[in-house]
Amino acid sequence: MVRTSLTAIRAAQALCLFLPLCASAETFRCGQSIVTAEMTVSELTNKCGPPTSRESRTEDVKARNKYGLSVRTGETTTEIWTYDRGSRASPMVVTIVDGAIKKIERLEK
Repeated sequence: MVRTSLTAIRAAQALCLFLPLCASAETFRCGQSIVTAEMTVSELTNKCGPPTSRESRTEDVKARNKYGLSVRTGETTTEIWTYDRGSRASPMVVTIVDGAIKKIERLEK
């Protein structure tokens, strides 16, 4: 009985750790469509058109080699797209990393 209770408590604690991650997933409406982070960038532009503003940065990806030295192993590109949705709705910010949507956030006015 005690073992079952401890298992249930641990399961509930683990669930509580992941709830904020699920709850933070934003969506927004573009015309008749709902935009989600699971969409492709192509689907986003087809449904919403080009963003109001766009920022892009490319950074080196580095790792340590067997001698402990930092070496360049590639690069990553992060784009920040902002969709201004008019005076009655908060702008939405879409973060795209290496061509995939990673995050959607509501920008507070």
